Amino acid sequence: MTNSTSTAALALDGVREAQSPAEMYRRMVFIRKFEEQVLELGREGHVAGSVHLCLGQEAIPVGALSALQPGDKVLGTYRGHGWALACGADPLALMAEIAQRADGTNGGRAGSPMLSAPEVNFLGENSIIGAGLPHAAGVAMSELASESGNIVLVSLGDGAMNQGATTEAMVFAAARRLPVIFVCENNGWSEMTPISATTRGEHLARRGQGLGIESHVVDGGDPVAVAAAIGEAAAVCRSGDGPVLLEFKTTRLSGHYNKDIQHYRPAEDIEAASVADPLLRFRELEDLSENFVRRVESEVSEEIGALADRVRQLPAPTTEGVFEHLYAQELSQPTVHEEGEIKEIPFFRAINEALKDSLRRREEVLVYGEDVGYAGGIFGVTRGLQKEFGEARVFDTPIAEAAILGSAVGAAIGGMRPVVEIMWADFVFVALDQIINQASNVRYINRSKLHAPLVIRMQQGVTPGSCAQHSQSIEAILAHIPGIKVGMPATPQDAYAMTLAAIEDPDPVVLIEHRSMYQDSGPVRLEGVSEIVGGATERRTGKDAAIITWGSMVSESIAAADRLAAEGLDVAVLDLRWLRPLDEAAIAKVVAASGGRIVIAHEAFTNGGFGAEVSARITERHFDQLANPVVRVGTPDIRMPSAPALQASVLPSADHIVDGVRRVVGR
Repeated sequence: MTNSTSTAALALDGVREAQSPAEMYRRMVFIRKFEEQVLELGREGHVAGSVHLCLGQEAIPVGALSALQPGDKVLGTYRGHGWALACGADPLALMAEIAQRADGTNGGRAGSPMLSAPEVNFLGENSIIGAGLPHAAGVAMSELASESGNIVLVSLGDGAMNQGATTEAMVFAAARRLPVIFVCENNGWSEMTPISATTRGEHLARRGQGLGIESHVVDGGDPVAVAAAIGEAAAVCRSGDGPVLLEFKTTRLSGHYNKDIQHYRPAEDIEAASVADPLLRFRELEDLSENFVRRVESEVSEEIGALADRVRQLPAPTTEGVFEHLYAQELSQPTVHEEGEIKEIPFFRAINEALKDSLRRREEVLVYGEDVGYAGGIFGVTRGLQKEFGEARVFDTPIAEAAILGSAVGAAIGGMRPVVEIMWADFVFVALDQIINQASNVRYINRSKLHAPLVIRMQQGVTPGSCAQHSQSIEAILAHIPGIKVGMPATPQDAYAMTLAAIEDPDPVVLIEHRSMYQDSGPVRLEGVSEIVGGATERRTGKDAAIITWGSMVSESIAAADRLAAEGLDVAVLDLRWLRPLDEAAIAKVVAASGGRIVIAHEAFTNGGFGAEVSARITERHFDQLANPVVRVGTPDIRMPSAPALQASVLPSADHIVDGVRRVVGR
C-alpha cells in the first residue's frame, strides 16, 4: 500500500513556494467561521432542519481547489459547504440557502444538504450517501467528449465507501479511464458509528487498489499536502490514466449534524480531534505569528457576522413559483425532417432506427448499457450501432446499474444526451435512487441552471418461461415520481416516434418497452415529423363504452373491441402512450363520447396499478358523466410463476377485457 503522506512530501516544497500559507490559512478560517455562524443561526431558529458541518475538514477543500484548474468540476457530499466556498460560491447566497431564503443559491429549494453553485463549477451536494460518485463519472465522460482537458473531483465520507453506488462508480470510471478524483474525507466516523466498528482495515484506499485504481492515503489536516496530492492526481487524470482515489485522514470537530449531542462519542476521541484541529496544526507548521492569526480571525469574524446579519433580514421564498422548474417550461416544437419512406419493420428495429437517427442528428447522444455495444443488446435493439458510430458513443458497461443510471445523470448535466438501457425493468430496483432521488431533482433544485436530458430504456412484462424476477410491470412506480416522464410505446411506429421524442426532450424520460412486442411488425414512417413527449392516441372510436389502456394491453383491448363489435357494441380504445405527462384532455373526451362507461386495462397488478390513478382522476373530474363505476382489468396479486400454463391463468387477456366491458354496459 502506497501511503502518499510520504509520496506527496516529495512535492511539498514546490507547492509551499507556489501557494501562500497566509491565504490558505485565511480561507480555512473563513470556512470555520462560516460553519460556526451557521450553527448559531440554527440555534436562533433561522435554519429549518438538519445541517451537516465540515468543522475540522477545512484543509481538504482549500488545498484541493488551490491545485485544480478553472474549468474543473466539483461535486460534494451533504457536508459540502466548505467545498462550495472553496470553489468561489457567493458566501451570502450560500448562507442564505442554508437558511432557506429566497436569495439563496437555489432559492431555498436545496437547503443545506443539496445546495449548488454551477456558475463556479460546484455542481452540488448530495444528501444520499455515495450517490454523487456515479454523477461525477458521467460529468467526466462529458468532459472527455468535449476534449476540454478538465477533470472532475467528487468528495465522499468514509461511510460512503461501504455503499454499492461508490464501488460501482469506481468500477465504471476505471473501465472508461475517466478523469475523476475520488476524495474520501475519512474523519473516522460514519454518522454516529466509528468506521472501525463496521469496516476492516486501517486504510480505505486499499479498496481502490483492488479495483485497479491508483490510490493513496494523505494527511487531510495539511492543505499543502492536500494540494500536492490533488495536483499529482489531476496530472494522472489529465494524462488519460484516471481515475485516482485519495483518502484524506481528517477529523470531525462537531457532531454528525447540528443537533447531535455526541452522547455516543468517547471523551478521549473528542479531545484527540481538538488536538488534530487543522487550524492549530497549520499555524505551527507554517509558524504563523500570533498577531497575524488574531488579525485574520478578527477580520473574518467581522465579515461572517455581517453576512449573518444580512441573512437574518432576508425574506423567505414566495410561494408563487413553487411549481416552476419541475420540467422545462418551453418544449421544443415538432421538427420536420426530410420525409422518409414507410417501411414494414419489427418493433425492435424501429427503436434501432430511432437511435440511429438521433446519433446522426446529435453529436452529444451516447448509447450505453450492459451488452449494448459490441453484441447489440440482448434483444438486438442496438445491433450495428457501435460499428457505425464507434466505441466512444456506443459502448458496453460493467454490470452496475447504479453506475449506468448515475453516470447518465452526470453526463446529461455535463451537456450530453445519454440513452442508457436497463436490461430488464426488474433490475432497476437495485439503482432506483438514481431515478427517484437524483434525475428527478436536477432541474427543480437548480431552478433550471442545471438539467438532465437523459433517456432510460427498459423492457418489462411477462413472456412464456419468465420468472418472478424477470416479469414485473413497474410503470406505476415510475409514473408516481414528479420530475421524470414515462412512456410506453405499443406499436412499431410509436416505438420509433416516442424514442426520438424522448431523446429530444430536455428532461429525464423513461421508456418502457414490452419484450413480447419486439418481433411485432408494422408500418413505420422513418424521418418525417418528430413529435414531442406526451399525447394519447385513440386506436378505435366508439360510443357505447371505452377501454383506456397502454403497453401490452393495447392489442388485447383492440381484439376485445373487435369481438364486442360482433355483439353490437361500439367500443373505443384509447392508448395513453405517455403516463407522465398524462393526456387529461384525451381521457375527458373518451369519457364523454362513451357515455361514461369506462374499462381500464393493464398488465400490471390491479392493486396499486396506474389504472387506479386514472380511475381516481375520472371519478374526481367526470363523476357526473359516469354511467357506472369504472372497471379495472389487470393481474391479480400474485408472484408470477414461470410455467406458461400458470402464467396464462393469471394474466389479463382480451377475454377479461370483454367481461369488463359487459359489466360496465350492464350485460
